[in-house]
Parts: sequence; C-alpha cells; structure tokens
Amino acid sequence: MAAAALFRGAAPGCGGPAWRWRLRAISRHRLASGAGGHGSDTADGAAWACFPLGERALVRVRGPDSAPFLLGLLTNDLPLPAPADGAASPPARAGYAHFLNVQGRTLYDVILYGHPEHTDQAPTFLLECDSSVLGALQKHLVLHKIRRRVTVEPCPELHVWAVLPATPQEVGGAAPLPKHQGSAILARDPRTTRMGWRLLTQDKSPALVARGRLRDVCDYHRHRYQQGVPEGVHDLPPGVALPLESNLVFMNGVSFTKGCYVGQELTARTHHTGVIRKRLFPVQLLGPLPEGGITPGTTVLTESGQAVGKYRAGQGDVGLALLHSEKIKGPLHIRTTESGRVALTASVPDWWPTATK
Repeated sequence: MAAAALFRGAAPGCGGPAWRWRLRAISRHRLASGAGGHGSDTADGAAWACFPLGERALVRVRGPDSAPFLLGLLTNDLPLPAPADGAASPPARAGYAHFLNVQGRTLYDVILYGHPEHTDQAPTFLLECDSSVLGALQKHLVLHKIRRRVTVEPCPELHVWAVLPATPQEVGGAAPLPKHQGSAILARDPRTTRMGWRLLTQDKSPALVARGRLRDVCDYHRHRYQQGVPEGVHDLPPGVALPLESNLVFMNGVSFTKGCYVGQELTARTHHTGVIRKRLFPVQLLGPLPEGGITPGTTVLTESGQAVGKYRAGQGDVGLALLHSEKIKGPLHIRTTESGRVALTASVPDWWPTATK
C-alpha cells in the first residue's frame, strides 16, 4: 500500500489546542508521567495526535563507506534495521546523536534512520535535522568526506511527522501502523518513550495513521518542553551547547564504547569524571509574561538575586533553562525588560534515571 493511504480519517486543518499535555503539581519538583491529553481527542475517536514538523528536514547519506564515515562524526552508534517480519519489509530503527565541533560542543542534533540493507543496495541512512541548518549540515558532511565512497544529498520528498498517543496510557504501547507499509518509515522516537513515534512519509497531508488526527504543532512543542526534550538550534545553539549538559546520555544519544569521533575527548572526560554541574531542565513560567516572551539567554536568579543559569527557549509558559542542578529547588525568577519579574519553577522529568533526581 502506498504511503498516501496510511493516515486514514484525519481531520482537515489544524485543530488548535486540541491535544495538549499539561504539567501536574507533584512532589520533588517532578514532571508528571505523560500528562493527559485533551478529552476531545478521545471524544472524536482519535487514538493518535499527528504533528507535521515542517521545521525538520532530512539528509540522505548512502554508499559503501556511509557507516564508518558517520561513526567518525557522531556521538552514537548507528541504528540498524529491525528484523524482517515475514514477507513484510523490515521497519527502520531510529537513533539519536549529536555532531560536535573539535571543542566538544554541539553543532547539530539529529535523529538517524537506518534503511534495510539489500544485496543490490548500498547502506543508506537518513539524518533528520533542524531545517535551518540543512545546508550547514550538508557542508559539514562533505567537508569530512575526503575519499570516502559516500553520497550526501537532501531528501525533500520525505516529510517528518511526530505521532503521539491521544491518551498517556498508550505511551510505549502498540505502533500507530500495524506493520511497515509502502514508502513510509515508522520508528519509535529514540530519545524517550514520552515522545512517541517518528514517521517519514511522502504525504504532506495527515492521511497516514488509522484514527489519527492532525494537531497544532505548537502543542507538540509544549509537550516536548514539558518533558524536557531539546530539539533544534533554538534549544541547542550550535557551538554553544554542551552535549552532556543537554542530557544526551539520558536521551540515549551517546556511546562511550564505539570509538573515536570529532569532539569525543571533552565528552568522554566529562562523563568519566562524573561532574556535570549544570543541566537543561524543563521550566514553567508563572504569572504574566512580557508581550514578546522571555528572551533566550536571560539570566535566571534565586530569590536573593544570585545567578543560577540561563533561560534557553520555550513555548508560551513552558520551556527549557540551563541551571545549576543544586539550586533548582528554591524560588527562582527572571527579570524582564519592563522592570518586571516572572517566577519560574524547574522540574525533574520522571523518565530521567533515578540517580539524578
């Protein structure tokens, strides 16, 4: 069956705030586990919320040397195709990784998809990245290609979708598609089960998942920020963000046994010393916000005015901030340009390893 026939029964147009996950007030400053979606989703029979991610783009890397080439640049091992299920084509497996510069700072965050290998086809990988750095990522890959038998090219025919269950009970459950079909590529989001599934398809319309409904992409970003998951250049500024402070280990994005890659030295040394004083935390802003929102890089302060970190990015009253881990429990605030003050609370996601809470 062709990809165009996979998303059946999707409502046309954007549904506004029809699918949101909210923060719950619980002890120990932790986020709720997959906070519930709007009742309208279940009321209209929708099982899946489908978000078109127009700000994400794909780069195809193929050729006999594509695997060793990418291993020398990425923080993680490469995803391998899932085992074939009978006569059906094996689905892609996804992996998460960062490209680093020589100083060990993040350049680009990517989700990688491994294609099934056939005897008559060279190994192929798709790299999902922020669309604003598509050209820069291609140049970065070509710069390091040297004599490798590798082809690097954009993949504009495929579009990226996030697919999340309409109810939190379905997190980590069955796939939105019964099996791999047509040219669509379906894979679990490798960062955390809280982020559902990734779907790559040639369709621009939500016609793919049975009982799927098109939802406002703003709700996807709200959910992502509530779960503490950074994505793209606003959350991970190129040449600024450090991978371990960005919780790369928690999101299954780094291997410490795979061998050398660009920027490995600082990352490995920091990991083995075990000293990571600052991390990206999900935050909620309380009270009236400035008309233009909070400026990225604004200093976060304690009640006494001591700096504890910086606000990174957000959507409305939720976002991410890089904060000193030991100082997130007290009252925090941000000073605005209007000489005002916005209270801020930081949380520890419940999907993080227990030792970090």
